[in-house]
Amino acid sequence: MALDRDQVLRSAAALLTRRATATMDEVAKAAGIGRATLHRHFAGRDALVRALESLGLRETEAALDAARLGEGAAGDALRRFVAAVEPAAGLLAFLVTENQLFEGDVHEGWNRIDARITALFRRGQERGEFRIDLPPAWLTEALYGLIGACVWSIQDGRIAAKDFSYMTTELLLGGVRRSVAT
Repeated sequence: MALDRDQVLRSAAALLTRRATATMDEVAKAAGIGRATLHRHFAGRDALVRALESLGLRETEAALDAARLGEGAAGDALRRFVAAVEPAAGLLAFLVTENQLFEGDVHEGWNRIDARITALFRRGQERGEFRIDLPPAWLTEALYGLIGACVWSIQDGRIAAKDFSYMTTELLLGGVRRSVAT
C-alpha cells in the first residue's frame, strides 16, 4: 500500500498546530504510521516542516487564486480569501509561527503570498475603503495573527468552527475600515 504523503502531512499539521513541540514519534502516531516510515519520507523535523511549508504554500496560493483578490471591493475580496483559506488555516497558522524559527531563510513563496495580500490592503486604502494610517504590510501580519488566533480558539472549543470566516474578517475589517469622523 502506497503512503499518501499529503495525508501524512495533513495529520502532522493537525497535530503540530495544536502542539508545535510534538516529537517525530508523536507525529508518526498521529499519521497512523511507524516512526521508521515517517523517517524514510522525512529525514527529521526540519524536512517535515519544509514539506509542510510546501503544502501550505500551495494551499494558500490556491486560496488566493480562488478569492479573485482583484475583483470588487477589497473587503469582499478579503472575505473570499478567508473563506477559501479556511481548510488550510491550521496549517497556515502553524507555518507562520514555525517560519519565525528560520531566521533570514524566507521561502520565495511566502514573499509572493505576502505581496498579494499586501496589495489587497493597499488597493483597499487607495480606494478609500481601508484606513491609511496602518501600513499594508502590518495589516497582512494582523490577518495572519487573526487566522491563527481563530484556529486556536476553535481547537480549544472556545468558538464554533462555523464562525471562522465571520469572526476573522469582521474583527479585522472593523479595525481597518476607514471611518469619517462626524
